[in-house]
Amino acid sequence: MAAAAKLMDFDKALELFEPVLGFEVHVELNTNTKMFSDAPNPANEAYHAAEPNTLIAPVDLGLPGSLPVVNETAVRSSISLGLALGCSIAESSRFARKNYFYPDLGKNYQISQYDEPIAFEGSVEVELEDGTIVTIPIERAHMEEDAGKLTHMGGATGRIQGAEYSLVDYNRAGVPLVEIVTKTIFGTEHRAPEVAKAYVAAIRDIVRGLGISEARLERGNLRCDANVSLRPRGVEKLGTRTETKNVNSMRSVERAVRYEIQRQAQILADGGTIIQETRHWHEDTGTTSPGRPKSDADDYRYFPEPDLLPVQPAPELVEELRAALPEQPVARRRRLMTEWGFTPLEFQDVRNGGLLDVVESTIAAGATPATARKWWTGEVTRLANAQEKDATELISPENVAALQQLVDAGTLTDKLARQVLEGVIAGEGTPQEVVDARGLAVVSDDGALIAAIDEALAAQPDILAKIKDGKVQAAGAVIGAVMKAMKGQADAARVRELVLERAAQ
Repeated sequence: MAAAAKLMDFDKALELFEPVLGFEVHVELNTNTKMFSDAPNPANEAYHAAEPNTLIAPVDLGLPGSLPVVNETAVRSSISLGLALGCSIAESSRFARKNYFYPDLGKNYQISQYDEPIAFEGSVEVELEDGTIVTIPIERAHMEEDAGKLTHMGGATGRIQGAEYSLVDYNRAGVPLVEIVTKTIFGTEHRAPEVAKAYVAAIRDIVRGLGISEARLERGNLRCDANVSLRPRGVEKLGTRTETKNVNSMRSVERAVRYEIQRQAQILADGGTIIQETRHWHEDTGTTSPGRPKSDADDYRYFPEPDLLPVQPAPELVEELRAALPEQPVARRRRLMTEWGFTPLEFQDVRNGGLLDVVESTIAAGATPATARKWWTGEVTRLANAQEKDATELISPENVAALQQLVDAGTLTDKLARQVLEGVIAGEGTPQEVVDARGLAVVSDDGALIAAIDEALAAQPDILAKIKDGKVQAAGAVIGAVMKAMKGQADAARVRELVLERAAQ
């Protein structure tokens, strides 16, 4: 195992060097079929449940005589994304062959776009946690196909090093991708890691808003390659860059950029040189390791794809898609925070949890902003973390709203509502069905409550005298006994009222 890299203190690194960034983000499109074949392209759960090499067609395997056909929905989604990125849409774009050794692409080249992308020259507004807006320049967004997946067998780590052989799964081969490439990003300084995280979050929000991708980094629907280079203060020439590949969370993007700044700064300060290479991010150690020397475009021997005609979208289609664009994420967030009356910290909790859409849907279903936020950032997230799942997978916004409505109606206490929530998540039905099946409704019959109160007072005869003497807090012992006897299904406030009425008689 290689020795750990020496790292320079982050602040010291920024005194000596200027960080220069660039990002390549790959977005998997949620089309029904693949980019160039009619093989199925199912949603996350179905994809991960599929047996290897079952979501394939001859084109995906590179079989002789099979020809690609462009997926029209993927083209429309790519245009929408380009427009949302503020890009111009090319009147004519074309596909190219990117030649490289691809053990997980049967034809041994990738169909991509090179000098004629579908979208070019745009920009994205990125909002940092303190509200600062940073504009990220976009060079291009182009269409391409994904590669398959290698599983390395026989080694101790699951990596290629030490493996005895590798298996190829072509299920992902040919899945439609849009690759978004930024221009060189200057001026981020100490906030470079934060800008990296915020940029990926902005892309995720845009594609989710368009409805063109599930955009889950942990599932690979959204993948970020982060380019980092350093140049000494006062020097115009750019430094040599590294490209950290396929980082699978926004937090990891932030950590990877910070790590590369510190690693490169130490090497340069020691008189060394940076190698232009890809690097792999290791989540467990928070470090990067060398991959392969980074190729330039000429090394891929691009040439026009002879089996596909240029893509020439009608101007009317582009304008139709432009008119259908949703509100930009930054503007939407600011509007929602104002409408909901959240403090910046409260809103950040929702945003950081990726819960903006479900909270909005829960409010639309009848919950107040405060209660929607309480459920999603509180109990639902706690249960999701315990099950190592995404909170949005556990329960629908409609059921959360229905649960809160039962609390508002007095049918449930907060404690009972948490039991009902667990029942809904366990698949026992809607909140009302769980209440009925488990018999969890609050007991509102005064007769039953009075009987329980009398029983509690009989067991603690001195309590009534204390209450009559003005020691109202003594009622707590009776209330606690009644709640226990009623298995938490009594309304504590109503029990207190009845106890005080008894004392006043």
